[in-house]
Amino acid sequence: MNAAPAPAQLSDRFRHIVIEGPIGVGKSSLARRLAEQLGAELLLEKADDNPFLERFYDDRFGYAFQTQLFFLFQRVKQMQTLSQQGMFSRGVVSDFLFAKDALFARLNLSDEEYRLYAQMYAQVAPSVPEPDLIVWLQATPATLLQRIQQRGIAMEQGIGEDYLQRLCDAYVEHFHSHAGAPVFGVVTERFNPVDNNADFDLLLDKLSTFEGRRGIYDPAA
Repeated sequence: MNAAPAPAQLSDRFRHIVIEGPIGVGKSSLARRLAEQLGAELLLEKADDNPFLERFYDDRFGYAFQTQLFFLFQRVKQMQTLSQQGMFSRGVVSDFLFAKDALFARLNLSDEEYRLYAQMYAQVAPSVPEPDLIVWLQATPATLLQRIQQRGIAMEQGIGEDYLQRLCDAYVEHFHSHAGAPVFGVVTERFNPVDNNADFDLLLDKLSTFEGRRGIYDPAA
């Protein structure tokens, strides 16, 4: 998958790029390809390290709080690596936004659990650096479900379309009121920048010329 060289202004303008979106949308795959193209450091979410995650998928209400707390402190630790000397010399591409931790907490925790979580989140969030650009990948719940089934990770196979709809709605709500880094949305229903070189080159071009606070690319529009 060798694409044309990335426009220089992309890596110059955006030293830390975050790829975000709901489960199954292709965050990690695109983050890997973009980091390789830009010669940037790759910072991936370590979901497999969470000892509660598989139990959460089996019993969402019983293990949501433990799962969320593990992710919160894991992500804080990962974000601390961004302050290491030289980390930004090559730029950084990551497949998670720290603020999405609270998004999932609001979605999965009870009101009592969320109040406790929010107190802990408020203590650590101010120390987390804001990225320079968020690329928000989007797809319908039906498409996400199909991709999840195709990749065949056992513990994910119980995820239903109703949960994915709630997750997609939560992302819309989050980014509608987002006041941090610029956000560029990409509709991936018929656009595959991971496996299609032409689509990847087009995405690089769109990102390199993106200005302002909000943007979106939808090939079907």
